[in-house]
Amino acid sequence: MFDLPGSWVWDYWFADDGERYHLFFLYASRALHDPDARHHRASIGHAVSTDLVAWTQVADALVRSDAPAFDDLATWTGSVVRHPDGTWFMFYTGASLAPDGRNIQRIGYATSPDLDTWTKAPGPVLEARAPWYEKLDSGAWHDEAFRDPWVFADPEGNGWHMLITARTPEGPVDGRGVVGHAWSADLRAWELREPLSLPTADGFGQLEVLQVEVVDGRAVLIFSCLGEHATEARRGGGGTWAVPAESVLGPFDVDAAYPVTDDSLYVGRLLRRRSDGQWLLFAFRNTGDDGAFVGGVSDPMPVRWEDGKLVRREAARLPIA
Repeated sequence: MFDLPGSWVWDYWFADDGERYHLFFLYASRALHDPDARHHRASIGHAVSTDLVAWTQVADALVRSDAPAFDDLATWTGSVVRHPDGTWFMFYTGASLAPDGRNIQRIGYATSPDLDTWTKAPGPVLEARAPWYEKLDSGAWHDEAFRDPWVFADPEGNGWHMLITARTPEGPVDGRGVVGHAWSADLRAWELREPLSLPTADGFGQLEVLQVEVVDGRAVLIFSCLGEHATEARRGGGGTWAVPAESVLGPFDVDAAYPVTDDSLYVGRLLRRRSDGQWLLFAFRNTGDDGAFVGGVSDPMPVRWEDGKLVRREAARLPIA
């Protein structure tokens, strides 16, 4: 497990350099006292491990920029990929405040030669735009949801794809969450495209921290959503959800989503262990027995397919990778 005694730790993502695993995570000081205040104080920390269980914290990766900037409030969740030339790219969410105090989210990136020292690119590369994606002025949601970029190489070698936590301007308010989509030839310039899923009456208000993988030969999309941000049909159902898919580019049928964890574990992430190819699920500890926020990234939990669904086993000490 990864935890910090003086800070709350929540959303996170991984990179694997072939020798060490890298954990990038959001954190904020417990001196805030109110865990809900952490979102406006988030920085991106960094830890390393050889076994995915014991982690060593190293220098932070990114912090917010000075105002005015698209990330002058906080730096939020993202993902890391490596360009063929060896450069590492971290795509992340930049948060800023509108004049009325509501949050606007845009997507930017930083680059690194070694996963340790990161240099931000100037300005955002993507933001919500009509007609596909809901803007703040719709008044339907508490923020302009456009965040959590998950970037991966096209399976046919045609550039790169990004999945984005986004909302459409049409449909039931609590069911407008969709899989946003963008494409790039070089990881630097991005083309916004239409969503890879549709809003639904039995869906979710937001599909947080999207990830798509091919696990043991089957494509699967995972995301997180709590009951308070979902339609009535989904309340009380889970924290991390999975959707079977025909391919890593969908289309994704959100109505087919099923829970992989309850709401005590949030932001499920899949990672393939290097030593034996075993797929593992991680999550952060969302709530304790008293219902209060906990924080901290779990130990790995092996996953497997059962009756067409991806299921997890409890966290266990695993062999060194």
